[in-house]
Amino acid sequence: MLNRLFLDERKIIWLIVVNAIVLFALGFELPERYLIPLNVLDDVITALFIVELVVKIQARGLRGYLSTNWNRFDLVLIVLSLPSLSAHFVDLRGLDLSYLLVFRVCRVFKFFRFLRFIPGIDQMLQGVMRALRASVMLLLAFFVALFMVSLLSTKLFGAASPEHYGNPLRALYSTFKIFTVEGWFEVPDAVTENMTGPAAFFGRLFFSLLLLGAGVMGLSLVNSVFVDAMVADNNDSLEAKVDALREEIAKLRGELVRPQGTTSADDRPGAREGAPPGSARSADPTPGGK
Repeated sequence: MLNRLFLDERKIIWLIVVNAIVLFALGFELPERYLIPLNVLDDVITALFIVELVVKIQARGLRGYLSTNWNRFDLVLIVLSLPSLSAHFVDLRGLDLSYLLVFRVCRVFKFFRFLRFIPGIDQMLQGVMRALRASVMLLLAFFVALFMVSLLSTKLFGAASPEHYGNPLRALYSTFKIFTVEGWFEVPDAVTENMTGPAAFFGRLFFSLLLLGAGVMGLSLVNSVFVDAMVADNNDSLEAKVDALREEIAKLRGELVRPQGTTSADDRPGAREGAPPGSARSADPTPGGK
């Protein structure tokens, strides 16, 4: 009974969906008469997930259960949701362990279990990992450039705009907003507001070059490398199909351009009927055969 219930992935999907709806409802400020049953329902679903974990381990064995990445991912998510059940079994009022209830927020991670049921998710994750490996050096160079520009901006604009470039950490955040084209005009306007004359001109020129070089060209390069690496697997399969198609076309072209009246080895009577070489010649009468 338990195996049929908890080993059926379709029932688990519906359980995850119901849990997501409950967690969504708990995000609102609801009256107490609604909060109590919703919290109880969430804890019941968490307990069902634990039962599912135990049933799958008994059915497949611990090593068999942990043999797939998705099962290990489910295990981590279920363990993270366990603190939400602690209040039902441990009286925290007399103990200084109330901070454990902060981990109740981890119960929202249970909805991530739904990812495993998305069609093609494995290929998608493989593409993301391949793209990250291809982009790691480019991302490192991007961070080095961000770090250097932040230190330079602290020296140049720290006095003019302390709220943006007063220290390297603030400068790092402000420069990152310009790099991502998020604060491409708010930050430069706030910095050059207190500048006059040549200082304001060179300040605007500095931020314009920074936006053009890093914000537009830099991020475009990172995005292009990332996207190209993600679709590389599809490109490889398409190239293999194109190569096979070219070979077929070359064979067909060779047969079409063969001169008329010529026969290949497979078209000869002896070869077609399985006769040994020279048998056709020996069968024909010769002038000196008598």
